[in-house]
Amino acid sequence: MTPDWNHWQPSVRATLMFIVDEGRDQVLLIRKKRGLGAGKINGPGGKQDPGETSEECAVRETQEELGVTAMNPVHHGELWFQFVDGLALHVDVYRATQWTGEAVETDEAVPLWTPLSALPFEEMWSDDQLWLAGVLIEQKHFVGRFLFDDDTMLSHQVDWS
Repeated sequence: MTPDWNHWQPSVRATLMFIVDEGRDQVLLIRKKRGLGAGKINGPGGKQDPGETSEECAVRETQEELGVTAMNPVHHGELWFQFVDGLALHVDVYRATQWTGEAVETDEAVPLWTPLSALPFEEMWSDDQLWLAGVLIEQKHFVGRFLFDDDTMLSHQVDWS
């Protein structure tokens, strides 16, 4: 069951924000406490509100989850997720190297400053190993299309630009 990506339409729009400390070669990740992917490590992010741009959503979600405000985020890609249960999720991916505030634990997330050389892929969604280093380290742009059954990836396609 490969989706017809040419006619695919998301039912939910969301964002991910990756804040990179270039001086320390680290990225600010989170361990999610609730919601889709609870228990997994990911970047902060969440569902886009009506009337909100994806960049506004990425900044807001990072503030809500960690108490950190990303500044001058750069859009690096899109994740298209089709789940066999019907969820169709479009995620805009941002990278920022400037921020204000100190990351703190909230009801939603535990902050994890992580070396870029030691990304914890074994605790992340399986698609992350296909694109995350390209965004964080090489600063590349991409579109990734993924079919999942719960948290098992069934198929994938990543196009770099």
